[in-house]
Amino acid sequence: MMNYTFYTAFLNAMVIIAVFVFIALQYFKAGYGYLRTSKWGPSINNKLGWVIMEVPVFIAMLWGFIYTKSYTNIAVSVMTALMLIHYFQRSLVFPFLMKGKSQIPVAIVAMGAVFNLSNAYMQGGWLFHFAPEGLYTIEWLKTPQFIIGTIIFIFGMVVNLHSDYIIRHLRKPGDTRHYIPKGGMFKYVSSANYFGEFTEWLGFAILTWSYPGAIFCLWTFANLAPRAGSLYEKYTEEFGEEFTRLKRKRIIPFIY
Repeated sequence: MMNYTFYTAFLNAMVIIAVFVFIALQYFKAGYGYLRTSKWGPSINNKLGWVIMEVPVFIAMLWGFIYTKSYTNIAVSVMTALMLIHYFQRSLVFPFLMKGKSQIPVAIVAMGAVFNLSNAYMQGGWLFHFAPEGLYTIEWLKTPQFIIGTIIFIFGMVVNLHSDYIIRHLRKPGDTRHYIPKGGMFKYVSSANYFGEFTEWLGFAILTWSYPGAIFCLWTFANLAPRAGSLYEKYTEEFGEEFTRLKRKRIIPFIY
């Protein structure tokens, strides 16, 4: 049985930690992908690392959904399905679409897995246990919050998937050079894939209209915005005016 007092304390603690993470990442670059360095210690295969990092939240949310018999609630089922679809793609499809033989630091994988399990506790705790009784009836699916949030969520997912596709196809087989991503939302931001993911969870926060959803959105920004800034600096350093003349923002079009 989940304890509501502990749950609310955990949520509040996650808000505080998110702020510290945002500040810390201004000084310590998450060393994976384009920003990978040896300073982060031992690494493992990128595909394996992504599965280990992302699949815990998929398993935990699916297990909680079935164990609590939340499938009897249509609104909760729809909201859970949106989250499961994202993490199924992220943990069991996306890694196997990756090209090359890059590595990801074990430390990054471990921290990602811990956060994902914590997030499953936050979102699952709310949807399956602590949401006020009678809040998520079938009528919830007709509310402005759900409709607008779902549209934003789906838009963010499309942007995220399309941006990942663009990144995967920057190089031809055997090519190891770096390129500036172009097309789609890359016209407006240098990290369009991160913009898509942030937009997804902004939509989820709106469609659930919940404190845990808002915390997840906050964490997404706290984690991705500093990385988008680091990538912007890396592009500027490597490509100079070729990149800066594009006048892109980092993660949020026209704003940041």
